[in-house]
Amino acid sequence: MTSDTRSARLASLRDALARADIDGLLVSSLSNVRYLTGFSGSNALVLVTSRECLLLTDFRYATQVEEEVGDAATVRIEPTSLWLGLWNALQHMTGVDRIGFETGHLLHRDFARLLEQGSRWQWRPQEDLVETLRERKDAGEVAAIEEAVAMAEQALDRTLGKLRAGLTETAVAGILERHLREAGSEAYPFASIVASGPRSALPHARAGDRVLGPGDFVLLDFGAVARGYCSDITRTVVLGRASAEQREVYEIVREANGRASGAVRPGMTGMAADAVAREYIDARGFGEAFGHSLGHGIGLDVHEAPRLARTVEAPLAAGMVVTIEPGIYRPGWGGVRIEDDVLITESGGRVLTSFPRALHEIV
Repeated sequence: MTSDTRSARLASLRDALARADIDGLLVSSLSNVRYLTGFSGSNALVLVTSRECLLLTDFRYATQVEEEVGDAATVRIEPTSLWLGLWNALQHMTGVDRIGFETGHLLHRDFARLLEQGSRWQWRPQEDLVETLRERKDAGEVAAIEEAVAMAEQALDRTLGKLRAGLTETAVAGILERHLREAGSEAYPFASIVASGPRSALPHARAGDRVLGPGDFVLLDFGAVARGYCSDITRTVVLGRASAEQREVYEIVREANGRASGAVRPGMTGMAADAVAREYIDARGFGEAFGHSLGHGIGLDVHEAPRLARTVEAPLAAGMVVTIEPGIYRPGWGGVRIEDDVLITESGGRVLTSFPRALHEIV
């Protein structure tokens, strides 16, 4: 992250503070800390005011924070407690009385600290001040997501070459995650889903000890991480030759995926985007088998705003990166999901994932 990028993000947040009529914001979400300052450690608090950006962390990160943050923030290495450091710093700040805190991220025990140890300041609950800024990605963020997509697709290609009957779902997940690391992924954005046969009807199944058999659907949902940014991909394959019924269901999902990916554009609501895929699946007789939303934003978190769902009236905007992941799930039989990552541009959706969507039969 460049210093200009950090400065622009802090300036946007300060505009949001003014609109919220608060003097500062206490940032406790580590993803938001990273977005604003570049710091990727596991222990930090950031206080942003109209004039200052203060980052508190501990001795473990003394070198890392200097390398990652530079002059983007005033850094304090606290020997005992970040909270003690915060109170000490606040005592020397003038004009900082009304301070927002992140209601979606602050633990209750830490909220109690605000009321007890920080009682001399006025604490105002705030929702999604930083998350709203994160919805629209800049060119550097999109490039990082594209790197994560390429890593995931490389790992998937290598994994499918080793997929065979007799392996357990857990073993397949291990193969996949090894290839993710070999492709350069910094981490796993979530526990990789490998679900086979009837278990592929579980949208968020955990890989288990079920043994893959001939004729099984095998659903793989996973991602990679590059420079902190996530990808999220799902492909469903068949071990052996697919039956006519499997082909029918698969093609319905593939068509729904393609229609939604081609339709998303700035100004379209999350509800309208969801309806593109949902109405097609419903018209083909499987509406009740598509029970989750169409997609979500990805970035520093694998699930972040915006959402593409039946209840979301907020409009999409250029720069957002979302998943398009329709599915059909039939208990006792199996399920199909096809998920792509899509950048919304001024002219419409640009699909970042290129792994083939045609039904893959492993024979």
